[in-house]
Amino acid sequence: MLTLHTAPLLRRTPGGEPVPEHAVLVGGDRIQAVGPLAELVEAYAGVRVRRWPGTLGPGLLHDGPLPAAPTPRERVHALLRNGVTAVLVEHLAEPALRAAADRGDLLALSAAVPPTLLVGGRADLAVHGVDGACLVTVVAGRIAHRRA
Repeated sequence: MLTLHTAPLLRRTPGGEPVPEHAVLVGGDRIQAVGPLAELVEAYAGVRVRRWPGTLGPGLLHDGPLPAAPTPRERVHALLRNGVTAVLVEHLAEPALRAAADRGDLLALSAAVPPTLLVGGRADLAVHGVDGACLVTVVAGRIAHRRA
């Protein structure tokens, strides 16, 4: 099923120029299109549209040790609550932590790669509010965190 994720502002990279009224079309675990919301709604009639407050952009890369928490699962969830969808593999040395990251579909990268929204790329997205708090994290096309 195709889903359009949209917010008042969209950034293709974390520090990129925000553009209004744009959206990301997700099919399965891939980005199918990125562009003006009105054009995508017209081109994909009947598509499910998820409207989020804040700024939509790529999921973030975490390049340090994972936050402390009682269990590996909670350490991974702490990342998801911040919009993180990828982590450097060097910080997943513990087998239980690596397993939790794999279950959460976090990308384990051997080198830092700047996150960006690319057609054909994995659908890793995050929405941040005006206060900087993460409202939604989408990992490989599925909602992995939604702020209550």
